Amino acid sequence: MPAPDLAHLARDLTRIHDAVITGGPPPAQPRALVARSWERMLRLGLDPTGGNRRVHSAEADVESRRHRSQLRLIVDELRSVLLQTPAAAAFILVVTDADGVILWRDGAVRARKQADGLGFVEGAHWSESVVGTNAIGTALAEEAPVQLFSAEHFETSQHPWYCSAVPIHDPRDGQLLGVVDISGPALTLHPTVQSLVTTAVRLAEARLLLGHQEQLGTLRTRYSTILGGSREPALVVDDDGWVAYRQGVTTRDRIDVPAADRTVLIPGAGLCLPERVPGGWLLRPAGERHTSVVLRLDARPAVLEVRSAEEPLVVPLTQRHAQILAEVTSAGVDGVSASALSTRLYGDSDHVVTVRAEISRLRRSIGALIATRPYRWAEGVSARVESGSFQPDSAGDNPPGTS
Repeated sequence: MPAPDLAHLARDLTRIHDAVITGGPPPAQPRALVARSWERMLRLGLDPTGGNRRVHSAEADVESRRHRSQLRLIVDELRSVLLQTPAAAAFILVVTDADGVILWRDGAVRARKQADGLGFVEGAHWSESVVGTNAIGTALAEEAPVQLFSAEHFETSQHPWYCSAVPIHDPRDGQLLGVVDISGPALTLHPTVQSLVTTAVRLAEARLLLGHQEQLGTLRTRYSTILGGSREPALVVDDDGWVAYRQGVTTRDRIDVPAADRTVLIPGAGLCLPERVPGGWLLRPAGERHTSVVLRLDARPAVLEVRSAEEPLVVPLTQRHAQILAEVTSAGVDGVSASALSTRLYGDSDHVVTVRAEISRLRRSIGALIATRPYRWAEGVSARVESGSFQPDSAGDNPPGTS
């Protein structure tokens, strides 16, 4: 819009804001997204006049967050895309993590000085619960792109601004990485700003995916040469568990993140011991291909003994996990569904989500020893139960089946 139209819109929005905040009838209803956010702010008891306490992370915490963030890989590209346009003379670029903490800020000197007065600086927590309705915090709350203009912000101190924010995700698994935002004086808002930020984010996500594929390609090239002359099963993954190279094994594109002291069951290779290598992990059989497990229900607490090497691996189990493994063992090679497990553990089939969550936690302890769909012991695993005089620890638990 031309500046006079933006000024008129700003005045209209101020009247709507003031009426809603004071509980009076507004001359028009705010946008649905804005109304939802204002309602959240009023429930939280935030001060619309801007008296809310700002939260800032220490410099060391900001540096740590930057180091852990994948966005460090593409922040320079975001700068080159967004800060080279003619409109960049009036706005600032802000990149936050998934908690709404500002990790990087750049852009027009005058706008940065004005932002300093709002606490809109590196290290500041810019979530809704801290600073009220704003494009960054609201984009995180709504999990969607958000553009706010003038009095659509909850705090009156932010009314002289516009903000356009777009969440950015890990292109590999969809995990939220943070938010990219452009903010500037309200009357300088250009109609293409939101699409500009959206395009920059999509390009950044594509660059992250390409970078990841290049890293996996480097690992694949290196270890296909090293391991290609051997017939031994092997798996090479990056630091996040993404598979770069597989030889004689079958697995999905990603495994749980390896740890040097925790064996992992890989179909076709048996129990493998992760070995740290440049750029990731190498997993090769730690012993025999066949894995034997003993569920010791006569121990306190119950434990699972994994025997596929000279030294057995002993994993302590919660009461519920011991019950689940006993039911899985009882089911044999046919396995047991989540619905059937719900019925056996809770007496009805209404706890399927709970069962799946418990299985997920259990697999983080014992790796891929348990296969899914249906739940059963993985191929190459033989299991038996030693129950003794097993009794549940609490009255609310049903005793598991045994075999």
